[in-house]
Amino acid sequence: MTRTVEERDRMLAFASTTVTTVAGGATVVCAILPGALPALEATISIVAFALLIVAAGAYLQRRTSPIPVVVILVTALIGIGVVGLSGGKSGPAATSVVAMLVVASSSAAFLLAAEARRRVILGAGFVAVLAVVIPTVMSVRGNLIAALFVTVGSWAFCTGTSVWVARIVPQTVDRIEGMSDAYRTERQASELEARRRQSARLLHDTVLATLTLLAHSGRGVGEHALRAQASEDAELLRQLRLGYTPDPAASGDYTLRQVQESTLGNTLETVKQRFKRMGLDVAWHGTGHVLLPAETLDAFLLALAECLENVRRHSGETQAHVTITDDDVTVRAMVTDSGVGFDMGSVSPGRLGFTESIVARVRDVGGNARLFSAPGSGTTVVLEVPKA
Repeated sequence: MTRTVEERDRMLAFASTTVTTVAGGATVVCAILPGALPALEATISIVAFALLIVAAGAYLQRRTSPIPVVVILVTALIGIGVVGLSGGKSGPAATSVVAMLVVASSSAAFLLAAEARRRVILGAGFVAVLAVVIPTVMSVRGNLIAALFVTVGSWAFCTGTSVWVARIVPQTVDRIEGMSDAYRTERQASELEARRRQSARLLHDTVLATLTLLAHSGRGVGEHALRAQASEDAELLRQLRLGYTPDPAASGDYTLRQVQESTLGNTLETVKQRFKRMGLDVAWHGTGHVLLPAETLDAFLLALAECLENVRRHSGETQAHVTITDDDVTVRAMVTDSGVGFDMGSVSPGRLGFTESIVARVRDVGGNARLFSAPGSGTTVVLEVPKA
């Protein structure tokens, strides 16, 4: 609620400052016109009063306070009285000075009409202005109807604007806060979904892979390799239970360290050795001397390792080929095998292995994955990730 009041008063103070600046400047111009006020002292007084009103309005921009509002109102009333006591009979010129002072005084209504407790002062100020304007205009033989129109019109406009702002600002602030809450909720939901997807990939690449091996009695994998893999998975689960956030370095090999940038060739050997002990010989072709950001490198290697895991598990082959190339903006890896292949249309969309651990993973870092296969013709997967 305090924030709403501050925003409201800030807007009203800006409006009051604008009106006092324009009306004060116009008062000075009207006062120095030849014949407007017969006495030099009266002209000097009106100019001084107008500048004081402008200064009080400018102060409102720095700090919203009742003191400058009272100064504006009282100074305008005194200035109108000075015009009436100057003895001038110039009519229209003197009435213009009065009208500008009335407009300046109406700027006080911006802040006085915003709250019910201030409206008593607002009413008293308006009555005081009328009480001074009527005899003053009559004494200088000005147009009383025009003076009353300016008085009532300016005060009504400022009062109406103040009431409207006082009602609309809380509604606007509430809507903005509602939008902020909705955005925050949506962001939290997105982060939760991202963590859920990451957890699903993590489990698929580690624990589920090990459980699959156990379900098939470790077929094709030595007892030592199976034990080592299970030990790594157990350590990962222990870290998760203690509240750590794992940082993946390769499929089935997660650590808690994070680097800003790493050379691809430094980590390919780890992937090669991991699959070699599991019975898959990986032949590497191309370059490994490519610098990649840590997040991109992790996604690239995890997707690559999942491709090799699919070769080991489904192709019926004991060898796979990985060709790595790069250009100015992209690093590519092509994983091929000469195995049994499969009908791509028969793959269930619910399978996490390709859709999450490969495709979604590289897309999260701005990359792409393409799959080519046919029964009896082997399988090829092309991974692409950006360098920056």
